[in-house]
Amino acid sequence: MAVDMDDFWVFGYGSLMWNPGFAFEDKMTARAFGYRRSLCVRSWVHRGTQERPGLVLGLDRGGSCRGMAFKVALKDKDDVVGYLRERELVTHVYLERTMPVLLADGRRVPALTYIIDRGHTQYAGALSTEDAAATVAVSHGKSGPNTDYVVNTLAHLKEMGIRDHWLEEVATLVERMRL
Repeated sequence: MAVDMDDFWVFGYGSLMWNPGFAFEDKMTARAFGYRRSLCVRSWVHRGTQERPGLVLGLDRGGSCRGMAFKVALKDKDDVVGYLRERELVTHVYLERTMPVLLADGRRVPALTYIIDRGHTQYAGALSTEDAAATVAVSHGKSGPNTDYVVNTLAHLKEMGIRDHWLEEVATLVERMRL
């Protein structure tokens, strides 16, 4: 299938998948290669505090990640990019990149996405499931408990037919810690 090079796609791997917040013409599952979904961003406001940071998702190097790709009308491109920059670049923990993604129908398209800035002070690094779970289990921010964030993310992924074994293991360990 041919790809119109004038198409504009956005790739989401976290809350953008179920709450994009912008108009789009089409959406489908997609896979980004060379990056994985990870609880690698220290949250100082929404899911933690500076004294006890929580963890939220970032797209970090290594592996691959199934997410959602959204086709945006070219007339809406500037508005969507402006919206995404306001939403994703608040503390500049993410870097805006265009990278190829493989759509569920077999097409490979360039898509705008946000990857973790490994040099940023909020980058938590590649944590083990045990270390991530220990942080998530005790963190709470203005948007609520960090555990709610992980459970909600997994529920939405399940609804979309997307498995994330690493995140599932973190949630299992968190649940054991709460017993």
